[in-house]
Amino acid sequence: MKYAIIEAQGHQYRVEPGGILEVNRLKQEPDQTVEFDQVLLAVDDDGTVHVGTPTLPGAKVVARVKEHFRGPKILVFKYKPRKRYRRRRGHRQDYTRLVVEAIELG
Repeated sequence: MKYAIIEAQGHQYRVEPGGILEVNRLKQEPDQTVEFDQVLLAVDDDGTVHVGTPTLPGAKVVARVKEHFRGPKILVFKYKPRKRYRRRRGHRQDYTRLVVEAIELG
């Protein structure tokens, strides 16, 4: 398999075997496997494109959880001029880093 387009947690990702994928935090612990069965498109090594309607039946992507980490801090600042109103908050999103092991068409 060259690559596939999957849908996970409401987002679409392009994945390749051996590639790294960063998604919102998953419940699985490190070194556990995760299967994504919402494969929207897959491309073989010979260039054949398989398009789902909306998904490919029997296709899945197998990935292994490498680690959990937190993203960079994002500052949210609210301000109203002449009213002495200022609010500053920070946010760090939790992510899971996955290693894609295989793309199976089924």
